[in-house]
Formats: sequence, structure tokens, C-alpha cells
Amino acid sequence: MKQSTTQSLWSRFKWFKKQFWVKKTFWSDGYFVCSVGNAAADTIRKYIQEQG
Repeated sequence: MKQSTTQSLWSRFKWFKKQFWVKKTFWSDGYFVCSVGNAAADTIRKYIQEQG
């Protein structure tokens, strides 16, 4: 997903060459995975809202 969106954006917006001249990238080299187990949807929603 990251690779295809980057390629699409670079081909669509030629001015990116001036803005991002070091590397053709927009994304970091990591990823995030999280598991919530058996928590209720309301509990998760409240937790996210309280994160600011």
C-alpha cells in the first residue's frame, strides 16, 4: 500500500521533486500493529477519544 501510493503521488505531482529532493518517499520505515483482545467497542472508542 505504501509503495503504490508513493508511486502514484510522485507520477501525479511533478512538483514533489523540489519538495522531497533527497528520497522519493512519504512514509516511515516502520509499521504499527495493535490488538485489543475482547474489549468492547465502547471501551476502545472511549480510550481513543481520551488520547487527545
